Amino acid sequence: MGCIRQFCTFSLGELSFGVDVRSIQEVILHHEMTRVPTAAPVVRGLINLRGQIVMAIDPRRRLGLPPRRSEAESINVILRTEDQPVSLLVDAVGDILDLGEEQMEPPPETVRGEIRGLILGIYKLPDRLLLILDTERMADFDAATESAA
Repeated sequence: MGCIRQFCTFSLGELSFGVDVRSIQEVILHHEMTRVPTAAPVVRGLINLRGQIVMAIDPRRRLGLPPRRSEAESINVILRTEDQPVSLLVDAVGDILDLGEEQMEPPPETVRGEIRGLILGIYKLPDRLLLILDTERMADFDAATESAA
């Protein structure tokens, strides 16, 4: 039996994503955000997390997905990164899944463009595909700015 990894799952519309639980600092409900007028479109704003300023990234824009249809409050998934914490604004947070590393497959050839470089692999679950995000690349502000330009 191969190595088992734990993934925190979340959704963006109909798509399911996962990130390694070791990269998660915390998950918080909607948090007041300060807009940054000159920031790249992928940056939705800044949040004050107990005195620490955290940049909130819209993963829909980062992944080239359509904008949210509803004005419902988003959830902040706070990622630990090499530089500083970053918030991903997601629609809903799911379960923590224990998945075997050997079951992860590379992204299919049909996944192209910016999203392909941000996905480490996929898991074929009984009810859906789980796309595993590269959290360091997802939170790379310079790459996010360049891709949105």
